[in-house]
Amino acid sequence: MGKATFGLEENVASAACYVLGWVTGIIFYVMEKENKTVRFHAMQSILTFLPFTILIWILNAIFLSMFFLWGVWGLIIMLVELVMLILWLVLMYKAYSGEKFKLPVVGDIAEGQVK
Repeated sequence: MGKATFGLEENVASAACYVLGWVTGIIFYVMEKENKTVRFHAMQSILTFLPFTILIWILNAIFLSMFFLWGVWGLIIMLVELVMLILWLVLMYKAYSGEKFKLPVVGDIAEGQVK
């Protein structure tokens, strides 16, 4: 494993791409010019967590305006956030372990962006 952005080891930088979801993904994708592994994890973070964030914003906009659906809203938001939490933990762990763990569809797109 080599060095990456900010003088970090590759596995640390790869895991850091996921720390704040798509925000750190963008930071590392823009800052890292050489290391394809870190760029892959950064792009996968962006492509995974930005759509989830947008989905939560949309769900909040829809369901907050419908008072009679607040119970359903809470359940749906909790399920989406649980999926995000599990993905976040798994992706950070795999990246820190040095494993190139590709999510279905998103991983292929991310891989295509860093070649």
